[in-house]
Amino acid sequence: MSTDFQSARVALGARLRELRTEAGLDGKGVAAALGWQRSKVSRLETGKQTPSSADLTAWAEAVGRADLASELKGRLVGLETQYRSWRRQLAGGHRARQELAIAETSTTQTIRGVEVSRIPGLFQTADYARHAFEVNAEFRQVPRDIEDAVRTRIRRQECLYEPGKKFKFLVWEAALHMLTCPREVMAAQLDRLAGLIGLDTIELGIIPFGAQLRRAPGHGFWIYDRRLVIVETINAEMWLDDEENVVLYERAYDWMAEAAVHGPQARRLIGRARASLDLS
Repeated sequence: MSTDFQSARVALGARLRELRTEAGLDGKGVAAALGWQRSKVSRLETGKQTPSSADLTAWAEAVGRADLASELKGRLVGLETQYRSWRRQLAGGHRARQELAIAETSTTQTIRGVEVSRIPGLFQTADYARHAFEVNAEFRQVPRDIEDAVRTRIRRQECLYEPGKKFKFLVWEAALHMLTCPREVMAAQLDRLAGLIGLDTIELGIIPFGAQLRRAPGHGFWIYDRRLVIVETINAEMWLDDEENVVLYERAYDWMAEAAVHGPQARRLIGRARASLDLS
C-alpha cells in the first residue's frame, strides 16, 4: 500500500481518536455505543482500516459531534480520490480507464513520463496494447473488453499530433527488451517507437543500461502539467495533486533525464533491442 495513502489514513484515525478523547470516552465506550468490536475502534484510530462513510457518521454522533460528520467524510473522499484501486477502476473492464485517460490528456499541455519496464501507452501499437490488456485482465480477473480498450487507447494517441502539446518521456533501456508479448509484436512496437523520434510534439529519451544515475528509476510515473502525478502500483493508482508531491516527482524526472540519450543515439538503442529479437 502506498505510503502517501497510509499517511492520510493514519491522519484520519488520529482525528477520530482526538474527537473521542475530547468527548471523554475511551475505546471501549465508543465500541459499546456503536455496537462494534473494540478491535475495529483500534484499527480505525491507528489507520489500519479504512472507515466507510457510514462509520464516520456514526462516530461523529457517538462522540456528540454530529456537526463534524461532513468534515470527516470530506477527509475520506480526499483519501479515496488519491488512492484508486484497480479492482474498483476495472470493475467493468479496461475501456472506462482509457476514456478517463483521454479526458485527462485533453486538458493537459505537457505530459512528462517515466517508464521502466514497458512502452508508454501513448506510444503502443494496437497489438502490443492488446496483449497488455489481455494479460492484465487475466491477472486482475476483470471483464475482458479487450477490443474496446484497444480502440480507446489508440484513439487517445491522436493527441500526439496536436500542435502545442508536448510529450516528454524517459524509457529505461530494459523496457525495450522486456518480452511481455510475442517477439514479432515487440519488433513492430520498437519500429513504431523509433518512428516517433523526431515528431515535434514528442521528446523521447532512452536511459541506457550503463548510464551513471543520480537516482535509480524505482517505478514509472506520469506528470500532467504541474497539477497531477499518476503513479501505478500492482494493486492501485495514486493520483497526487499536492504541490509537495508534484515537485518531488519533477525532481525525479529531472534527475533521470540527465542520463537519457535522444535522437540518433536513442534510435540506435531501439535498433539494438530490435536486432536482439532475432526474428530470422
